[in-house]
Amino acid sequence: MTTKTNKRLQQNQSNNLGKLPIWDLSDLYNSSKDNKITLDLNFIKIASKKFEKKYEGKIRNLNSEKLHKAIIELEKIDEKIDRVMSYAHLLYAENVENEKNKIFFQQMQETITKYSSSLIFFSLELNNIGNKKLKKILKNKKLKKFDTWIANARTFKPHQLDKKLEKLLQDKNITSTNAWIRLFDEIIASLNFPFKKQKLSSAEILNLLSDNNPLVRRKAAKSFGTVLGQNVKIFATITNTLAKDKSINDEWRKYPNPIRSRNLSNVVEDEVVEALSHAVTSAYPNLSHRYYAMKAKWFGVKSLKYWDRNAPLPFQSKKQFTWNKAKKIVTNSYSAFNPHIGKIVRKFFDESWIHAPVLKGKSPGAFSASTVPSVHPYILVNYQGKMRDVSTLAHELGHGIHQYLAGKKQGHFNASTPLTLAETASVFGEMLTFKSILTNEKDPKEKKALLANKVEDMLNTVVRQIAFFEFEKRIHEKRKKSELSVKEICSIWLETQKESLGPSINFEDEYKYYWTYIPHFIHSPFYVYAYAFGDCLVNSLYAVYQDGLEKFDKKYIQLLEAGGSMRYRELLKPFNLDPSQPGFWQKGISVIESFIDQLNEIE
Repeated sequence: MTTKTNKRLQQNQSNNLGKLPIWDLSDLYNSSKDNKITLDLNFIKIASKKFEKKYEGKIRNLNSEKLHKAIIELEKIDEKIDRVMSYAHLLYAENVENEKNKIFFQQMQETITKYSSSLIFFSLELNNIGNKKLKKILKNKKLKKFDTWIANARTFKPHQLDKKLEKLLQDKNITSTNAWIRLFDEIIASLNFPFKKQKLSSAEILNLLSDNNPLVRRKAAKSFGTVLGQNVKIFATITNTLAKDKSINDEWRKYPNPIRSRNLSNVVEDEVVEALSHAVTSAYPNLSHRYYAMKAKWFGVKSLKYWDRNAPLPFQSKKQFTWNKAKKIVTNSYSAFNPHIGKIVRKFFDESWIHAPVLKGKSPGAFSASTVPSVHPYILVNYQGKMRDVSTLAHELGHGIHQYLAGKKQGHFNASTPLTLAETASVFGEMLTFKSILTNEKDPKEKKALLANKVEDMLNTVVRQIAFFEFEKRIHEKRKKSELSVKEICSIWLETQKESLGPSINFEDEYKYYWTYIPHFIHSPFYVYAYAFGDCLVNSLYAVYQDGLEKFDKKYIQLLEAGGSMRYRELLKPFNLDPSQPGFWQKGISVIESFIDQLNEIE
C-alpha cells in the first residue's frame, strides 16, 4: 500500500470495521484554492471564446478534416470543464453541509455555465448539416471515430431551439433545476433522525432497517417516516416545481412524452423501455409477491411489516464484514474472472480512489464518478459492514472498471456510456461476487440465506426500480395538468408500492412519505429504469458466460472499452443478445424466478 494511501485512511473503531479509506482528490486538484483550477478556468474561458469566433456559422460548410479538427478542439475544452466540475462535485459530496464546499460548487457551476455558453452553437449547427453531406464526410477515417457521438447528438435535432433560447435555458438552469436539486441535497443531508438518545443521518437510520432486532427496525422506520413527514411540504414543492420545469422544457422542445428525452439520452427506443416495464409489472405476482409471501412464512406471520422487507432472515448468521474482508472478497471475485480486471480493482483500493466511512454531512448512498479519462474514476460508498455493503462495493467497482477502461480506450467524448449499458458492468460485478461467496460457503443455512439475499437484491433492482419508474410516470403526467397535493403524491406512491410488493407487505401510515428521500426522482428523472434494464440484461449475459462462450472475458472487456462509441445492439452482438427482441426481458426475469423456485425447494 502506498504512502499516500496510508495518509488517507481513517480508523473507524466504533463498529470494528477496520480502517476505512477516504479518497485522495489531488489527482484532480490539491484544493479548491489550487492555482491549477484558475488556470483551467482561464483556458476554458479563452478557448471557448476562440472556438466560437473561429467556427460559429461555419460548421455546415466544413470539410471532414476541418470538422474533425473542430471536434478535437471542443473535446479538449469539454474535458477541462468536466475536470473542474468533477472535483467540485466530489468535494461537495464529502460534506454537503460544509459551507465552503457548497459555495465553491455553486461558483464553479455558475462560472462554467457562463463560459460554456459560447459553445452552444456547435451542436445546433452540427445538426443542420444535411444527411447526404454528413454521410460523405463521415467516410473520413479520423472522423469515423466520432460517428456514433455525432449520430446520438443528431437524434435531438427535432427538439432543439434557436441559439438564444438554448443559451437562456442553460443560463437559467443554475437558478431553476440545479437550484432545486441543491436545495433537496442540502435538506436531506441536514436532516437528523432521532433514535434512542442519538440523532442519525439518513444513511445511518436506513442501515437500521436491516438490523437483526425487529424493535430496532420498527423504531428506525417510524423515526425515518416521521421526520420525512415533518418535511413533506418542502419535498412536495421541490417535486412539483421540477416536474413542471421539465414539462415546460418538454413542451418547448416538442417531446411527445416526459420519458422521451431520457430515452434519447440513453440511446434506446421508447417501445423497448415500455416492453421492459410491462414485462416486470406483469411478473410482480411471480417475483415480489411470491417471495415476500415466503419470507413472511419464514418469520411465522401472515404478512411482513414494511420495515421487515429487508430484515435479516431467521436462519442467517449475524455476520459482519470488515473493510479488509470485503476488499479481499471483491478483489478475488473480479481477479478470478479476469486478471486484468482484478488489477484495475486493486488500483481503486491501493491508490485512494474510494471514500468509504459514514461521516456527518456526507452524501448518502453510493456512486462512481467517471471524472475525466486523463485522471480516473472515484467511488463513494457508505460502508457499514453488511453483506449488502459488500454487494454495493462490488457494484460501484463495476462502474469504476467500466469508466476506467472506456476512458483510456475511447477518450472524453466517446467514453460516456448510455444508461442502457451503464449498469451492465456494475450488476455483472455484483453477480461475480455473489457467485464467489455462494461457492465458498459450506453451511447449508448460510447458502439459503445468501440465495434469499440475492433474490432480495434483484427485487430491489428490478421490481422496486420499475415501481419507482411507474411512480414517476404518473407524477409527471398528472403535473402537466395541475400541481399535485401532498395527499395526491403520497397516494400515487402507496399505489405503486402496493402493486409491486404485493399483499404480504403491510404498510403503516408514515410509509406514505418514503418517496421524499429518493434522489433519482430529483437528480435524474426516469433514470431508475436503467437498473432494471441492467439487471435483466446481465442475467442473460451471465447465462452466456456460464454456458462457456469462447473468450467471453475478452469480449466482455471489449464491450466495456467501447464506452459510448457503439450502439447497444452492436455491443451485444458478440453475445447473441438483443434487448429489442420480443421476449428478451422474460429471459432476465426467469433467472430471478428460478432463484425463487430454488428457495421454495429448499424449504
